[in-house]
Amino acid sequence: MTPAPDAAAHAEPPWAGGPATVGGPRPHPAPRTSGRGSAREAPGAGRAPCTPAAPATALQATARILAEADGRGGTALPVLVGDGPFALRRTRAVGGEARVTVVGAMSAPLGGDRIALEATAGPGARLHIGSTAATIALPGRTGRSAHYEIRLTVADGATLHWLPEPLISAQGSDLRMTTRVELAPTARLVLREEQILGRTGESPGHLRARLTVHRAGRPLLDQELSYGPGAPGWDGGAVLGGHRAVGQLLVVEPSYDPSNDSSYDPSCATGPLAPRALSGTAVLTPLTGPAALATAVAPDALQLRRALDEAAAAVG
Repeated sequence: MTPAPDAAAHAEPPWAGGPATVGGPRPHPAPRTSGRGSAREAPGAGRAPCTPAAPATALQATARILAEADGRGGTALPVLVGDGPFALRRTRAVGGEARVTVVGAMSAPLGGDRIALEATAGPGARLHIGSTAATIALPGRTGRSAHYEIRLTVADGATLHWLPEPLISAQGSDLRMTTRVELAPTARLVLREEQILGRTGESPGHLRARLTVHRAGRPLLDQELSYGPGAPGWDGGAVLGGHRAVGQLLVVEPSYDPSNDSSYDPSCATGPLAPRALSGTAVLTPLTGPAALATAVAPDALQLRRALDEAAAAVG
């Protein structure tokens, strides 16, 4: 996560294990002792001066969010636990929806890091999760891949909006990103993913991203994308065609199911879920289930966001 400039102004809550250094990029390796599972040993720490330094320990961290209906038309957050690069902040609620913003407490993921974020919306809860800045995947000194896992669970009658800022794959990085979503039959989901391949004027790192969504225990969507060095044909006309920004918007809405008719064919759908091209290089595709997937490629992050915002408007 890219640190937010004002993150240092917020004191860590008691569960975080005491104050942590926030607000600026971290060197790699760097000593860290706060946060469950996030300790990283500094080279030479606790050894005689003549003892060779061992390789640094990569970061391991898991942040957790739990939203529950409060019985008064709102949503409570009984669990809001940040860790490692994830500083979680509750922001102003809108209606009965709880809002959480992920603030970058240090630069991550770097090579060898294993970080995760878990979010659960309980029955009837409404939860919106965003972030203050892009996440930048960077190379590390370990020579290993970084792993970033997102686990989302949405119960019956609950709604989750997962709308973080983009992921940037910096040159030399190697990231394996996995997003797993479990939906109850009447759960609602709006999920946006945006990947920017390389910073301005640089080549991208290697990025492999998998999105798996199950609804009522059955697969709704399972796809894996791979870009950058080592991914055959990723920049060809059949994949990105020279574009450097790619993203998708998944909307799962029970009301999309017109009749629960087993003969319903999403390829023949009409209205908001009709399959069609959107402006530029974006397409809207209905899924088998009350869901629609918009996919877009673009020259840059700004045009990608515009394409996905258009898709969001198209499906209501």
